[in-house]
Amino acid sequence: MGSNTRKRRTPLAVKVTAASAALALGGGGLIWANFYASAHEANNGGKWGGNSTKAAAAQVATISCPDVGQKLTNVPNQARKDVDGELANLDRQITEAYQRLATTRDAQTRDASFVQNTILQPLKERRQNILDRIKLEITRVGGTAPGDLDTLANCTGTPASQTTPGGQQGDGQQGGQDNGGQQQGGGQDQNGQQGDQQGGQDQNGGQQQGGDGQQGNIGGQAGNGPVAADFVDITKVQPNVKAKPRNNRNASRGTFTTRCGVNANKNHNTDNVIVAPGVKNGAHHLHDYVGNQKIDAFASNDTFLQGGSSCQNKNDLSSYYWPVVRVQDGSQDFDQNNDGGGKEGNVGKILTPVQAQIKYVGSPTGKVVAMPQFLRIITGDAKTTTNGLANANAHWSCTGFENKVQLTEQYPICPQGSKVVRTFAFQSCWDGQNTDSANHRTHVAFADANGNCQNGFKAIPQLTMRLVYNITPPTLENGQVKNAYAVDGFPEQLHKAATDHDDFISITQGNLANKIANCVNRGQNCS
Repeated sequence: MGSNTRKRRTPLAVKVTAASAALALGGGGLIWANFYASAHEANNGGKWGGNSTKAAAAQVATISCPDVGQKLTNVPNQARKDVDGELANLDRQITEAYQRLATTRDAQTRDASFVQNTILQPLKERRQNILDRIKLEITRVGGTAPGDLDTLANCTGTPASQTTPGGQQGDGQQGGQDNGGQQQGGGQDQNGQQGDQQGGQDQNGGQQQGGDGQQGNIGGQAGNGPVAADFVDITKVQPNVKAKPRNNRNASRGTFTTRCGVNANKNHNTDNVIVAPGVKNGAHHLHDYVGNQKIDAFASNDTFLQGGSSCQNKNDLSSYYWPVVRVQDGSQDFDQNNDGGGKEGNVGKILTPVQAQIKYVGSPTGKVVAMPQFLRIITGDAKTTTNGLANANAHWSCTGFENKVQLTEQYPICPQGSKVVRTFAFQSCWDGQNTDSANHRTHVAFADANGNCQNGFKAIPQLTMRLVYNITPPTLENGQVKNAYAVDGFPEQLHKAATDHDDFISITQGNLANKIANCVNRGQNCS
């Protein structure tokens, strides 16, 4: 499919301020655009960065497109490649619609119907053509397309007065230290007060300054976040980590640690072979890769075994990859002018973790079965700003605080001598049959509050990851954040902490998958 892209989200409008423009990339999503009463503009920083001044902001609008991919949960295997290609075409259409919005500001101010007549209606017609082809591909191989697929063609424009802030309501806890908890949970608004206190007035007044010091954007060195409200002094957050489920007499109490390095050799790309196989720049943000060294959009089960590994145990050819963290201090990195990097709002110096711990742990309620070869798991959701928190699984904390505070919707400001920590706890229940699913989620699940797998799913070793970073603490002054750090992401997601996510493909040889399961089941601590 060449350079087509494929990503998905459901519509949830998020407030942005006047000088922001964030590109939505996905089968459904938000397109952010800006409309100005005056044509007076100076921009020396290219598409996403640099200094800019605007004389007056008349309106900020979003276009919301329904999420097509989330509806396609039962696509037959024979049709998935073609359907994935059509989802990539939907992404491309949204990209083109954004570009139209971003380059017709004067026309929009002169004609109130311009967006509807020249952007939304043609977009609907093009989307309908793609939806028709998706239905054809599914039915051609004997599948049944969702009956309401046609209703997903229409995208709507939303004036600024009707948009609402997103990702600012505080942070619930989703798990504890080390293995990140045994289940997924939504935010509980436990830290909303801190977020409001430090967020200043950028959400409603359009006065938030970004990393470049210019007024009128939505923060960040590229003008698409983060903002002050995305950070909180962790010493001021009440403890929110719940106790883990108790181990019963049949618990699998062991651990297996694999040492795969911190990506010191800078193995990066902006692909995502799980969600967008065969699509270059399918992630639209940069990943760190450890473990398998030959993972890109065009890798396959047939080629995974030839990839080599950064792990000390060379039988571990699994791929562990996550979006990079950058510090937005005015610096640039190698991809400043690249797709997935500066061209798409991911700017600043890329930080390499100082520690990367990868550990498999057991189930508190029973024994585990070995992971199947080529099992794919995504944990978290890169699109929580527009999808909501249903699939969020971000955990941010600081060394010395991990047993007390885990943040989902804010980044921590750590005290002197403390380091920033990202932890992930992957789904630990498997359907026993599939190594992937059409939406890349339904073949695996989280255990329930007591640690049990439901619906006939089997417990597998739970993959947990802990990434530690040396980061100079950002400072908050007059409602502004300076020297912010943020996880890479889709530009319309505004670099929110809740969008953090992690990807994994289980690839082993030498009977390693069984050795991991046996170690965990026997209560041993292996590596």
